Amino acid sequence: MSDSDLQRWRLILGSSAEKHTGGLSGDAAGRDQALSWLYGRDPELAKRGIRGDGGGAGKEGGDGPSALTTVDWLDSVHRLFPKETIERLQRDAVERFEILDIVTDPTVLERVEPSPSLLSAVLRTKHLMNPDVLALARKIVEKVIRDLMEKLRTEVRQSFTGTRARRPSRFKQARNFDFRSTIRANLGHYQPEERRISIEQPRFFSRTQRSLDQWQLILLADQSGSMAGSVIHTAVTAACLWGLPGLKTHLIAFDTSVVDLTDDVTDPVELLMKVQLGGGTDIAKAVQYGAGVVENPRRTIVALITDFYEGGDEGQLIRSVRKLVEQGTVVLGLAALDEDAQPDYNRDTAQRLANVGAHVGAMTPGELANFVAERIGR
Repeated sequence: MSDSDLQRWRLILGSSAEKHTGGLSGDAAGRDQALSWLYGRDPELAKRGIRGDGGGAGKEGGDGPSALTTVDWLDSVHRLFPKETIERLQRDAVERFEILDIVTDPTVLERVEPSPSLLSAVLRTKHLMNPDVLALARKIVEKVIRDLMEKLRTEVRQSFTGTRARRPSRFKQARNFDFRSTIRANLGHYQPEERRISIEQPRFFSRTQRSLDQWQLILLADQSGSMAGSVIHTAVTAACLWGLPGLKTHLIAFDTSVVDLTDDVTDPVELLMKVQLGGGTDIAKAVQYGAGVVENPRRTIVALITDFYEGGDEGQLIRSVRKLVEQGTVVLGLAALDEDAQPDYNRDTAQRLANVGAHVGAMTPGELANFVAERIGR
């Protein structure tokens, strides 16, 4: 086994393996120090009889290297790890170990790698920031939102450009290329010696243009702390849907109060800087407000984005949703609206809403855009 393999196993197994693998040197030693600074804080280590080294807390005296500061640690991980690992380390630092100076200390913010997890941390801690730090944090918000907008705009555009019909088309456009039909039509041109098919008759789908009547999309976003990721993606989704023909979009945030943010939809950065994560939750109050915004019940989608942990009147919530459904409104109960769509939610309340006619589940922003496009194009 080579020295590099031994050092890799030492990094995986920890310091207790050194008698078999030998010590670390160079970049491997730096990686070990950076990982120990962060994950040495894990209280589970003490339960397993392993001494943690995180941040110098409880560290025994000796002649080893001095404890890292957060700035030193960030410099190290940016130098020693690939980008995807950096983002994971930063996310664990903020979310798992609550090292908040990553998003409240200006010298740290200048070095941090913008990512959705750090954006969530900024939204949770922006009330702790002085104006100078807040200005730096806003740059993180702007960078992450710009990246999310660019990605989602493409998905929204695809959803709203018409559905593919099964009829063939004479118009040759790459986005309408019919792969299966093309293969079937050209099997006779298969060249065994080259193991390829010569395409002489490409086939394409036709697209049917959606007939768009005026619809409303009312997004009700729970801004409790656990819903940070969904709040971010709701703001970006609303901005991408804003101004589409045939669709009038509203965005309403709530905890125990209700705030109509529709006027800020076109600027998701400004909108998110106004969001106050945390606090209680009154879902019933938000649904009642949303019901008051409905103009044409049979041309309205109400998307309730929440973890369904109701702090208000659950009976009133069920009655309000039932009334919306009975009048012909489409009600979506989304336990998550983000890229992962893996929610943690109150299943009992969600089931009660499903029982009165709500569509309950989790979606990515692209899936929500496609759902809306399919509904209003009928």
